[in-house]
Amino acid sequence: MTTQSLLSAQNLSKSFGTENVLHDVSLEIGAGQAVAVMGPSGSGKSTLLNCLAGVLVPDSGAVIYNGRDITTINDTQRSRIRLHDFGFVFQDGQLIPELSNRENVAMPLQLRGQSRRAAHARADELLEMLGMAGHGAKLPGDVSGGQAQRVAVARAIAGEPKIIFADEPTGALDQATGHEVMQLLTALVQRSGATLVIVTHDSNVAQWCDRLIEIRDGRVHADRAIDGSRTRTATAAATSQAAGRAWEEGQR
Repeated sequence: MTTQSLLSAQNLSKSFGTENVLHDVSLEIGAGQAVAVMGPSGSGKSTLLNCLAGVLVPDSGAVIYNGRDITTINDTQRSRIRLHDFGFVFQDGQLIPELSNRENVAMPLQLRGQSRRAAHARADELLEMLGMAGHGAKLPGDVSGGQAQRVAVARAIAGEPKIIFADEPTGALDQATGHEVMQLLTALVQRSGATLVIVTHDSNVAQWCDRLIEIRDGRVHADRAIDGSRTRTATAAATSQAAGRAWEEGQR
């Protein structure tokens, strides 16, 4: 594990009504790590991810990102950090259905002040890289679930974020398609040097990471290193082939 901490949770607790979801959770995530957070349904793993990403504010404790406690700043400041420093991939993509795939990828760049032309050029570059050339003008509903998730990955990495948060990114996909999405996501993250935090219930997804944090009943049950580099190295050629197959499919 790297010794340079980029993101840390310090004694986080979070409740919803009378339900205590997180209990005094502490952990550190180093720059460049790929971390899987696993646990059964209701264990608090998604709540933990949302607290780390500044989407939720914990009831107590601190979230330190790049030396700054993001629990003590206002919503506008947290939104700015999410826009400029974080990328997100969700189980169902959460693409805007009325916007084209190109516009979905370009949107965070335009919100950051890029011109429409530059943002769309970057979107087209990423879509082509992810095997989605020729699909930029289509709506998310006009492509398959796996293709839509590639669009979501492109949107997440478009602004070259420091951290990508992924909440069950393959949960709505079949095993083969999910495998290809993880190949592409981890290859792109590794290339950019970003930190990856994935919430998953799937041990096969966790094997793409360097570290596994198990959450049970709102507490850290285990935290250990895993050799995800083997998975990434063994499938490096397959990643290129998968992108090539996806590109060919997009031309049909």
